[in-house]
Amino acid sequence: MSRAAPPSFQRQRVKPEVMSPVGGQAQLRAAVEAGADAVFFGVNPLRDALSHGGRADGTGAGFHARAKVGFEAEALPEVMRGLHERGVQGFVTFNVLVFDRELRSAEQQLIHLAEAGVDAIIVQDHGVARLAHEICPDLPIHGSTQMSITSAEGAEFARRFGASRVVLGRELSLRDIERIAAQTDIELETFVHGALCVSYSGQCFSSEAWGGRSANRGQCAQACRLPYEMIVDGLQRDLGDARYLLSPGDLYALHQVPDLMRIGVNCLKIEGRYKDAEFVALTTAAYRKAVDEAWAGLPLSVTPQEERDLEQVYSRGLGPHFIAGTNHQTVVRGRAPRHRGVRVGTVRGTTERGVLVELSEVLRPGDGLVFDPANWRAPEGREEGGFLYGLWQRGQPQDAAEVRAGQTYELRFGRGAVDPGRVRVGDPVWRTQDPTLAARVRPLVETPEPLYTRPVAAHFVGHVGEAPTLTLSDEHGHAVTVRGEAPLSEARNRALDEATLREQLGKLGGSGYHLGELRSELRGAGFLPVSALNALRREAVARLTQLRGQAPERRIQPHLSAALRNAPALPETPAQPSPALHVLVRTPEQLDAALAERPASVTLDYLELYGLKPSVERVQGAGIPVRVASPRILKPTEQNLQKFLLSLGAGILVRSGGLLEGLQGSGAELTGDFSLNAANVLTTRALLGLGLARVTPTHDLNARQIGELAGLVGPERLEVIAYGHLPVFHTEHCVFCRFLSSGTDYTNCGHPCESHRVALRDERGVEHPVMADVGCRNTVFEGRPQVAAAHLPAWLAAGLRDFRLEFVHESPQEVSAVIQAHRAFLGGEIGAPELERRLAAVSGQGVTEGSFFVPEGFDRLPALPVV
Repeated sequence: MSRAAPPSFQRQRVKPEVMSPVGGQAQLRAAVEAGADAVFFGVNPLRDALSHGGRADGTGAGFHARAKVGFEAEALPEVMRGLHERGVQGFVTFNVLVFDRELRSAEQQLIHLAEAGVDAIIVQDHGVARLAHEICPDLPIHGSTQMSITSAEGAEFARRFGASRVVLGRELSLRDIERIAAQTDIELETFVHGALCVSYSGQCFSSEAWGGRSANRGQCAQACRLPYEMIVDGLQRDLGDARYLLSPGDLYALHQVPDLMRIGVNCLKIEGRYKDAEFVALTTAAYRKAVDEAWAGLPLSVTPQEERDLEQVYSRGLGPHFIAGTNHQTVVRGRAPRHRGVRVGTVRGTTERGVLVELSEVLRPGDGLVFDPANWRAPEGREEGGFLYGLWQRGQPQDAAEVRAGQTYELRFGRGAVDPGRVRVGDPVWRTQDPTLAARVRPLVETPEPLYTRPVAAHFVGHVGEAPTLTLSDEHGHAVTVRGEAPLSEARNRALDEATLREQLGKLGGSGYHLGELRSELRGAGFLPVSALNALRREAVARLTQLRGQAPERRIQPHLSAALRNAPALPETPAQPSPALHVLVRTPEQLDAALAERPASVTLDYLELYGLKPSVERVQGAGIPVRVASPRILKPTEQNLQKFLLSLGAGILVRSGGLLEGLQGSGAELTGDFSLNAANVLTTRALLGLGLARVTPTHDLNARQIGELAGLVGPERLEVIAYGHLPVFHTEHCVFCRFLSSGTDYTNCGHPCESHRVALRDERGVEHPVMADVGCRNTVFEGRPQVAAAHLPAWLAAGLRDFRLEFVHESPQEVSAVIQAHRAFLGGEIGAPELERRLAAVSGQGVTEGSFFVPEGFDRLPALPVV
């Protein structure tokens, strides 16, 4: 049963944390001095752990999704001590899927994190989240955005596995967030600034499909930032200057901070662990000020210069995007996939020595500029640009102080830096580097003493004839009391008063504190030398800082062996006596072909859900078990889909954790799909324990790992995809709406997805089909089917019997041919090589082994023993 709070639930208004990204020591210092309440970062494994195991991919990286940055595990206790001394929380990202062969290394790392005093871990893998909670119940767990949480039910699903906070999907609007906040009391965290992924986090398999580098494993290859051509009904569509049609702009939600605070969001998160210290400092300072002003009931005071600085330090085009409501015309501009900075002008012509530009911003010598060629002249990514040497007008050099926006100047660069022949009239001009920005940000990144201070409350007790005491306490409940060495004597002249106390106790420069509330209990006209009062203050500050830096005492014990040994009993599932083919179709025409072949079951995955009922009845009338596929994402306004799916009287292929939560106790026959990201025995068992008859492993597993998982959970519990097109991107952004209409969303786009077939052609010439679901979300499928032919003998030997064949744009004839080829193999009529040959002949673009590929060195870690 779902544990979501009732709709009338009122969240407590809180001052949200400002959380900053940290890729190294420089960024950590910048975040602290700019006022971050918390930072998040990755931790690489202990060196001892690397000698006994670690990551199965052999990267030596930790279990975090930014494999190239982070702190060494040995340095973590000191990092946490320094953060806590400054009143800042440290959250460690443990946000990758963990494979079975890595679970022991993961447990060792989790124990180290708990012992080092991290304030929370950010986790993607549900089974690992539960393991962490069992290892250390005192270590808070935050459900990563890679859990694809977009509803209150999704949040409650994460809570089942130990999460006390969830990071919501970046595709949610303010209204969506408010609806979730009204239905659950779990802590909510939202991204407010930084790069947007075009795909839902945790649901992107492009890196896995095209490079063997899993985004769910911290190895994103950023295929979304590449150019594509759009094929509509077999013909190439002219995209104009928008060839990077999957490359979204960057999130900028500074102006939404008051609304997020009103809603009750607990934490505002800045993305960017690969960014430099300047980026961290500027963004942290901006959101720090916005939160403080909103909390005080003051209007946002950000200046135009501050906003330009945020755009200048890093931007692909800042905007609120989804958080302000969907507008598919603005989320992806598509001219370029990289940092642009601030637009400063437009090309009006060229000269022998330079470029004529009408300025919209004032420029100065030393500025770094780029001329934006869009895509028509720079398919290889080359752009003209360089550092500005000088500005000329009417043949005369212009003093920087005389340059004005709105006028046209000749911009000159160093010899050979810019080829005017590659610059076109009308091209936008961007300032990618601003030397003056460094001067403005320097105080935040090079301050010799603590810049951002946190309040301490002081309580001074001074009774004549008794030794005085000073108590300092901070906002987190730490408190220390120090006692003077000598009693307070009678004052001969001026007695000690509160004004003197505030003056002397307020001298906290260099300590990281400032004096907040002061309470004093003075009895008699007492005298205390200033030196003695200062000594009390210094001792109290030192002791308070030492206390804050101590790691918390926690209950910690290994638990993996017990979890593997004491697995909860699952309902009996009879094993298939012989291999069974399950077929997933997406059109009525494909269904016709599937029914003629009479597979073990048929799954219907239609764009228009409300056309499902007749097809369900057709399959049932044929005496074949039928399932309907759910959407992979369900937002708060889409929960009625659950009732509709149940009303069909079919089994359900469950693709969302939130839906699985909502279906508890429904009695429906449920199968868990790949999108639940079952990557190990712990997660798979946990999902099966929630009423799933079978689970399809995540596409992040290779063929060997699938076979090993079968041995750990029982082969009858798995349904594996033997033929299908990897869903490389699953995105809220709709390319149908963006490029085949002038509408902003489903309300005014005219629904071109219902009348056009669309594919995206990559630079290799492979065309990748695009399909929309009932929520208008798009899935881009790998154009070549991924086939398991070479691995089917090993899977059969491992006891696997349930194999699924998934179709996207295949014709009815191709559907029949694929089913018949697999049936011939399973019947012993042909071998694996012939099966692969037949499948390649069916596909016009060839086939791929894809994520099934077993890399060399896979066996570097020992397999878990079958329990």
